Amino acid sequence: MKGHLIIDLGALPEEGRNFSGELPQEVFDLPEGDARPVGPLCYDVWAQRFGSELLLTGELSAPFEFTCVRTLHPFVQTIRLEGAAVSIEIGNEGEIDANEALREEILIHFPVDPRCEEGDEPQECEIDPRYLSVDKPREDTLPTPPRDGGDDRWSALDELKDLKDQP
Repeated sequence: MKGHLIIDLGALPEEGRNFSGELPQEVFDLPEGDARPVGPLCYDVWAQRFGSELLLTGELSAPFEFTCVRTLHPFVQTIRLEGAAVSIEIGNEGEIDANEALREEILIHFPVDPRCEEGDEPQECEIDPRYLSVDKPREDTLPTPPRDGGDDRWSALDELKDLKDQP
């Protein structure tokens, strides 16, 4: 079946077997606004059965377009797992579709705070200092947004602070 890593347990030798190939980028099925796959999931794994589990060990990789948390620019970073080890619970015989297990292994290695300096083609990852309040000079030319219509619930805490000082 094209686009799936199917392992036939009945034909799998006891010592294991190597599987190599690619899964289409559609296997990731990520929501809009999240990282976007820009290439296939490549795998080169050794599959071996141990009792009620199938162990896949080897290399996995897939390129994604992330948005930098500092600059808000898109960049491509390939998630590479050199020593991946994926365990799949199995029954006695039949075929196992390993797509979901490989997909999840890649996804759990996404960067928490993706930065363009860590991309496949590293970029300068600097925040414009005009937007940093600690480095912002008093005579800046950036407008300060009005606070009208904002969330005023926190002002009630300021009133409580004043009550604390009363006898």
